[in-house]
Amino acid sequence: MVNQKTHHEADLADGQTVCAGCGAVAEDTPPTWTCSVENGERRYFCDRCARENIRAIEGRLDSSWW
Repeated sequence: MVNQKTHHEADLADGQTVCAGCGAVAEDTPPTWTCSVENGERRYFCDRCARENIRAIEGRLDSSWW
């Protein structure tokens, strides 16, 4: 199930979102952040992490690869 919570889950209880790449924290989920589903888990990536790894993201490579 895609919405299951795990230790990689990007949503904090207080409504903040954490980047799975660098750990940046944002209020809610910024529309410019990238969401990736890896092994059935949602992971969010900030603008910087998404830009640095866009080819891997578009190639559907899990973040553990990059």
